[in-house]
Amino acid sequence: MYYPEPISKLIDAFGRLPGVGPKTAARLAFHVLRMREEEVMDFAKALVNVKRNLHYCSVCCNITDIDPCRICQDKKRDASLICVVQESKDVVAMERTKEFNGYYHVLQGAISPIEGVGPDEIRVAELLRRLSDEQVQELILATNPNIEGEATAMYLSRLVKPFGLRVTRIAHGLPVGGDLEYADEVTLTKALEGRRELN
Repeated sequence: MYYPEPISKLIDAFGRLPGVGPKTAARLAFHVLRMREEEVMDFAKALVNVKRNLHYCSVCCNITDIDPCRICQDKKRDASLICVVQESKDVVAMERTKEFNGYYHVLQGAISPIEGVGPDEIRVAELLRRLSDEQVQELILATNPNIEGEATAMYLSRLVKPFGLRVTRIAHGLPVGGDLEYADEVTLTKALEGRRELN
């Protein structure tokens, strides 16, 4: 059975989203078809606004609508701590714990030779610039506890050794192979409390 071209294109568009299979894509497309026109326009505007109005913070590389981002502008935070995470969604996960009061650095990915992602493809250079400019005493590596996250953490710990910082890794209160974004606040809090120094 073939759908009319407009709905077929919408199904294809939804199908390009991660984790959305053909059946879910069709279900979403038909849901849009049942929505009122104003709701569809609001949805379309939200998509366009995300692309037009968001950019990366010039300090921490997190997504933001203002530069520097709100976290980097917060002078009440502890400037001696930087928590390195892979993605912007990981900042949100860490902030939900209400346990971390330092600043962040978002790598926008992880080292993955299999996928052709090396240190030059993530925000390592920006991190090194921050370490030479700021009064950072501890770098907390909060990359995901999977192969790519571990490889990135080890690479960074060796790279920043000349800076003489304390380099710690969040403890594995998180399941190996999991993502920070799906962890609950208690698990993330325990992981922060049990972080260890990397040699």
